[in-house]
Amino acid sequence: MKHETEFQTIVGRNAVLEALRSGREIDRLLVSHGAPRGSLAAILAKCRERGILVKEVSPSKLDALCQGAVHQGVAVQFAAQSYCEVDDLLALADERGQPPFLILCDEIEDPHNLGAIIRTAEACGAHGIVIPKRRSASLSAAVAKSASGALEYVPVARVTNLANEIDRLKQKGIWIYGADMDGTRWDRFDYTGPVAIVVGNEGKGIGPLIAKKCDAIVSLPMCGKINSLNASVAAGVLMYEVVRQRMPH
Repeated sequence: MKHETEFQTIVGRNAVLEALRSGREIDRLLVSHGAPRGSLAAILAKCRERGILVKEVSPSKLDALCQGAVHQGVAVQFAAQSYCEVDDLLALADERGQPPFLILCDEIEDPHNLGAIIRTAEACGAHGIVIPKRRSASLSAAVAKSASGALEYVPVARVTNLANEIDRLKQKGIWIYGADMDGTRWDRFDYTGPVAIVVGNEGKGIGPLIAKKCDAIVSLPMCGKINSLNASVAAGVLMYEVVRQRMPH
């Protein structure tokens, strides 16, 4: 199992608390001088319990470290988040005794969108996220903040060529459904078997090659003046359709 390391900081109170609860090896907690206590008390208590170093820093230093992400006066630094392999996601599904349920992100560039997709994927019980190495948001502090702790529980695989990975998943019996405007109604398909939902770029949608490789293109009805949804919102609707179909009646 090969892992590729990426970011070394998690920011925001919810995300930090989940990182502490998850048992991740954390080097130290950084707290902005003068930060409101409130929910910080639970974070500090968890650090004391685990013997984690707590260091107070200036607001400007924490701002610089977090690179513009809204940190709420707190961040943790740690050994490094790792990407996993796509086979690890499939192994997780097998371990749970469930048909694979993956989310493939085709050039999602906004870290807040990627974080929101990861958060919804965790709530829906998806087995993981797949992102391409190029032209995609990576697992930055902003993504971790938007995921609100879900990144601790949802594995993310990063691949060199998403189109090739789709071919490989199809060979393993996984049906690939791309979310785009010009497709068949989202509720006309059976998602109870092995599935992967492809979510496209915020502006361009799914790339032509990726769309061609999908088993089907699925669309959500648009009843207003705007002709498309935010990528993370569309992904959320489709993820919950998978959940609805898989839940026992």
